[in-house]
Amino acid sequence: MSEFRKWGGVSALVEAAAYIFGFGMVLAVLLPAGYEPVDFDPGEAVAFLAENQTAMYIWTFVIFIVAGVFMVPLALALHDRLKTGSRALMQTATAFGLMWATLIVASGMLIIIDLGVIGDLFATDPGQAETVWLSLNAVEEALGGGIELPGGMWVLLLSWAALRSGGLPKVLNYLGMLVGLAGVLTVFPILADALTSAFGVGFIVWFAWTGIVMLRDARPDAA
Repeated sequence: MSEFRKWGGVSALVEAAAYIFGFGMVLAVLLPAGYEPVDFDPGEAVAFLAENQTAMYIWTFVIFIVAGVFMVPLALALHDRLKTGSRALMQTATAFGLMWATLIVASGMLIIIDLGVIGDLFATDPGQAETVWLSLNAVEEALGGGIELPGGMWVLLLSWAALRSGGLPKVLNYLGMLVGLAGVLTVFPILADALTSAFGVGFIVWFAWTGIVMLRDARPDAA
């Protein structure tokens, strides 16, 4: 039990680190290089991707592949911790957590493949590269970040379960419910831009706090 919680705690801290790395790389590397996450002109987008493939690969690998992989043990460890007294609620929450992990990894793999495809096309036919980017970008956004519904439902439901059972600190549960609500509300386009950022920043705090709590409880003296 303590070993399972330890891996859950480590996974939560890896998630926090991946989010911090993602935000930091956007601010320190991608934005200065010309990255525009909102209203990116197709011509500028494909040119940016072609010229910054390595940086985009590293960024994508960390925030999608690494984060998605470590989401699985975290979701399962939290399910094990919180299932007592809220079994049906935690089963639903964990289903959303595993769904979110799947979508994150799938989106990351798609983006990584697209980087090479768009880079090759841009060298020979920039117009075709723009067309491909427009098509694939919509799919990538739908899978991994344009709408944060699965992740929002996961943390909202598990925070509710933890609030009922006392399985996590009460203030952490309230934070999780706020983060989850922000994620769910990104289904409304008028709110998506502002709430996506709030969702990401709030999750950094939630991941780090949850990881510390789980690692502390996994210690032999705590057991």
